[in-house]
Amino acid sequence: MLPSAVHLLIVVPARIGSSRLREKPLRVLRGDPLICHVVRTVLDWDFGAPVVVATDDVRVVEAVEPMDVVGVLTRRAHPSGTHRVAEVADLPRFQRADTVLNVQGDLPHVRRDVALAALGRLVGGDPIGTVGVPLSLEALGDRGRVKVAVDRASGRALRFSRSVPASVAWPCDVDVLEHVGLYAYTRQALRRWVQLPADPEEQSEGLEQVRPLAHGIPVGVARWMGPAPVSIDTERDLLQAQAGMTLVGHGGSG
Repeated sequence: MLPSAVHLLIVVPARIGSSRLREKPLRVLRGDPLICHVVRTVLDWDFGAPVVVATDDVRVVEAVEPMDVVGVLTRRAHPSGTHRVAEVADLPRFQRADTVLNVQGDLPHVRRDVALAALGRLVGGDPIGTVGVPLSLEALGDRGRVKVAVDRASGRALRFSRSVPASVAWPCDVDVLEHVGLYAYTRQALRRWVQLPADPEEQSEGLEQVRPLAHGIPVGVARWMGPAPVSIDTERDLLQAQAGMTLVGHGGSG
């Protein structure tokens, strides 16, 4: 359960211009736009917190209008979902929130316990929390699934990469996990993240989560022993979901 002192805001960033799946938030999955499936899942968690869909397209706002969420039209030029989340968190009506949860808009069935695990890293003292799951053999060579090297002692991220980071690079016991694209931030850490300059590795890998590590902001990684929550990133993912097939989980790409 969430501590009673936490004032939580949940934001689902939903950019219309995905390069791998055109107009992804609006693609129909079993009769409803994908974004509606994500929102329904988040509402089912019953965290008692405001849920906001942050998007750059009015059609996404209109799609979630019948649901018990707030749709916010954000600037188009944001370089990442975290920047879109930060714009929402800075709105006057959400200033009371001291903790922000970013649930990416391509995770239609992420479990409540996974979200709680990310938030638990903040309760433990980390400014940013996320989740990693055991790395399967299938995921090893898949650059669509992001890997995170984690210091076993502290539970904090050492590196995010699309390839498997070499453990010999660190003088500590390291676990390499598959990253789940869900983030919890303190308000202060979120503001600092988006004010920092982009890192060259962030740009070459296309991974927003590289930025805080490059600038010395700790990222706690909660270990989740189940499979990675399914994300719908490609036409193939969508077709499999439409057919009711079991999808292979993908890590978060930022």
